[in-house]
Order: sequence, then C-alpha cells, then structure tokens
Amino acid sequence: MKIKRSLSILLVVMMLITVVAGCSKNDAGNSTDGKVTLTFGLWDKYQEPIMRELADMYEAKNENIKIDIQLTPYGQYWTKLETAATGEVLPDIFWINGPNIVKYAANDMLVPLDELVESNNIDLSVYPEGLIDLYTVEGKLYGIPKDWDLTALWYNKKLFDEKGVEYPNENWTWDDMVEAARKLTDKEKGIYGIASRPDTQEGIYDTIPQAGGYIISEDRKTSGYDTKEALEGTKIWIDLLEEGLSPTLEEQADTNAIELFKGEKVAMVYAASWNVPVFMENEIIKDHIDLTVMPLIKERAATIHGLSNAIAANSKHKDEAWDFVKFLGSKEANEVWAKSGAVIPAHKEVLDIWESSYPDINLKAFVDELDYAVMYPVSMNTSKWNDVETEYIKQMWNRGITVEEGLKKIAELMNEALTKEQ
Repeated sequence: MKIKRSLSILLVVMMLITVVAGCSKNDAGNSTDGKVTLTFGLWDKYQEPIMRELADMYEAKNENIKIDIQLTPYGQYWTKLETAATGEVLPDIFWINGPNIVKYAANDMLVPLDELVESNNIDLSVYPEGLIDLYTVEGKLYGIPKDWDLTALWYNKKLFDEKGVEYPNENWTWDDMVEAARKLTDKEKGIYGIASRPDTQEGIYDTIPQAGGYIISEDRKTSGYDTKEALEGTKIWIDLLEEGLSPTLEEQADTNAIELFKGEKVAMVYAASWNVPVFMENEIIKDHIDLTVMPLIKERAATIHGLSNAIAANSKHKDEAWDFVKFLGSKEANEVWAKSGAVIPAHKEVLDIWESSYPDINLKAFVDELDYAVMYPVSMNTSKWNDVETEYIKQMWNRGITVEEGLKKIAELMNEALTKEQ
C-alpha cells in the first residue's frame, strides 16, 4: 500500500511539473491578468532609473504592457547574452553595441527592422548617419539608435591661465596643440601638457582617419593599419611621449589619464562624451574646464559610436517589442535622455536640450563633429582583432616595439581574423 501511495504521489507531482513547464514555455511573458511582459536587457546602473522613467511613461499609455528591466553589469552582460542566445531566451529587447552588432545580426538573432521602419514612416534622418551605417548589416537595419558618443579636446582653463597660454579653439591644428602642450608642461609641479592615451576610440580611431586613413575597409574585409596614413595618425601620439609632454604608459597604469585630468596633472586630454557627467560632477575641476573639437591634422574626422535598441528574433512578442522600441526612438523619449545629461540622445531634434544640460561648457563641440563623423570599425568577430589592437598598442606606447612594427603586426593578425570571417 505504501508503495502504491508513493507511486501515486510521484505521478501527481510529475504531472504538475509538466503542466507548469508547459505554461512557462508557451506563455512566457504573459501574466495571469492578460498583460504582456516585455523583458529589457541593459548594463548601466546609472541609466537604469531613466529607462525606468521611460518604461513608466509607456506603461501609462499602454496598460496591457509591463516592462521588466533586467540590469546586468557590463562585465557579465555579453556572457549572459550569449548564453541566452544559445538557449533562445534572449530578452525581448536589449542594448546592442557596435562590436557585437554584426555577430548577432549575421547569426539571425535579431529582427531586421527595415519593413517596420518603412510601414511606420520612421524618419531615419533624425539619427546620425554613422549610427545607421553601424547598425546596418548586409543592407538590413537591426537597431534603432538610442544615443551616440564622440571624442573632443578637453582642457583645464586654470592651468592655461597660470602659463598664459591661449585656450584651444575650433581652428587649432595638431601642431597648435603640441606647441601649447610644451608651454603647459611643468615637470617640477608634475604637470603634463597633454595625455597620450593608448586608446582606440578616444585616440587612434580619430587620428588615423584625420590623417586620411582608416581602421577597417568599408566592406569590413581588410585592415587599414598597414598604410602610411595609419603610421602618421599613430606616431604623433608616440612623439608626445618621446618629447615628455605626456605621462608615460607606466604613469598612466598607476593613474589613468582621465583621473590625471581630474586631478589637474594633465592640462589637455582627448575624452569622449560619456565623460561629461564624470567631469562636471568633480569638485576640483568642474568650474574651470571646457572643450572644443579635436584639432585638425589633414582632414576633419571623428569616430562615432553609440548604442541601439534591438529586438530578439526569438521574442514571442515582436509586435509589442517593436512598439516600445519605436517609442524609445521618438522625440518624446529622447527629450527625457537629453534633460538627464547622462548621454547624448540619438534624436537630432533634441540636441539643443542636451547642450543646455551643462550650459557653462561648450557641449556643442560634440554636435559640431557630427558633420564629419565616421563609423566605428566593426566586423563579425570584432573582439578577435580588438585583443590584437590592445596588445600591440600597449607595446608601442611602452616603446617595446616601433610604431612601424606594431602597426604591421596588427594589420597582419587583423587580416587573418577578417579572412576567417569571410
């Protein structure tokens, strides 16, 4: 009797498990009250409250929708996303960036948005062209831009005043900047004129195009590191180190360039727009810093990056997900981002609001650079050659190898990686 009773209980439990599992699989995202729950993946805890505000705004107008925001720290975000993609349980909507867009789009993990954009009369011209290009893979668009970032020349007016040096302006050339750095460098006080950063987006990704070169070809098949333009756009940074106008790589390893600028140990620094709140909340420098467009080398160029909102191909609620993504791309939603000052909103019609978020500094410099922005370099497996870049850039900045040797090696290994993608 005990055996029969135990078997009966076991069968009931197994039936319950089967029913629950079936409900979970077939009704994911649906609550008992008939509402649709959309999962939304992001990584920035500072932006999460703004996203929650936008979700609340949307839910107030769409009572059948609930937005479940899922925050994952950046260090774990992509690992979690890849695991979810393998199990076909990606969030309905999630942030995607340049280095990962080709991989996710080419592997059919994202919903192509072109037909939805056309049928809803979405005007893509309100977003920076470089971002639309970045999130277009094999002729199809896979993300609606959320924000963008560019790099500008930041400077400390107090340090300039102490040395009687004229402030940077939009007409400066690279030579003008170097000359000012010579006057501003004060070894006795431990102050450098400028920071030569071993960086891509806030460094050579800008100066190589400014020298007339490119990082990766438009068809994403060939490296541009083995050109004379790449050599020129990289060597000018090493020259700053060799002349003693910048902290060494060893010094920057102890205290990075952004922290040195905040501590008034560096008078000028190339820094991206995400540093705006970082700098303006710093009590030491916030009242005497400003920025301008990057100085001219041979031509104007500025590498643009930014995030987009993408929809998972395995989402069971694609229509609802699209409607929320469409809202996030609207002028109304972008005004919320603009007023927050947290990021530069993607929608061009609200940039004046963002510029006024910190009225004492020249945020218009970033907006001015849109006119000559170039797309952030990406391919199918960007991380493969990003690792190569990082390794050899550090060696060049440490002067363990020459710039010529470093760029040749990057080009060689990058081309190998790109060939495997084809």
